[in-house]
Amino acid sequence: MNEPEAIVSKADSSADALNEPRRLTETGVAARVAEITERTILPLGFRLVRVRLNGNNGGTVQIMAERPDGTMTVEDCELISKTLSPVLDVDDPIGKAYHLEVSSPGIDRPLVRVSDFQRWAGHEAKIEMTLIVAGRRRFRGILLGAEGSKARIRRIDAGPGEATDVELKVDEMSEAHLILTDALVTESLRRAKAASKALAAQLEAQEASELEADELESDETSDREPPSNKSPRQPKTR
Repeated sequence: MNEPEAIVSKADSSADALNEPRRLTETGVAARVAEITERTILPLGFRLVRVRLNGNNGGTVQIMAERPDGTMTVEDCELISKTLSPVLDVDDPIGKAYHLEVSSPGIDRPLVRVSDFQRWAGHEAKIEMTLIVAGRRRFRGILLGAEGSKARIRRIDAGPGEATDVELKVDEMSEAHLILTDALVTESLRRAKAASKALAAQLEAQEASELEADELESDETSDREPPSNKSPRQPKTR
């Protein structure tokens, strides 16, 4: 079966993608951490994916974040950690010592926005609903994109007499994430490589623009220099 092409969403434009709301969110203390994190990293150009609290290392707060294009570098993680850590210390939503861990969503990433289901169409996902849909709460299949607030999936776990293609409301999901497959790894590497090339080209263009501006400023400064009032030296005569 051929994989369907991903549907391009209007949310893929940088401004819309950055501000697109998450549909799958946290509860309790994690929700408070998420609220603080979102308002802190948004001005930096990052969007929150998920917050997870666990007991590892005496207590760990895991922040998954990304840029609107889905990329996330080690330097990005360091920037978020350095900026977010003092803010969390002041607000103190945890109330005890913990380790802050900032990372990318990973290859088998959580799906938390409608555009996630569009962007990763053609890949396998596992979804758990808060309500029973078509007699069950858990679904597994190939993402077919999204329409409005509903994700479409072609089930690979459909039993006899069950519909293969189903629509699931994203707002009624409790968990959704991609399944690690060879195809997903290949596609993730391809996208990361393309994003790296695009960033390199952007930085090169920015450097060229700054160099051109510096040269222009240097030329204008030279043109503004006052003429010398020294008279030319006359040759000496004997």
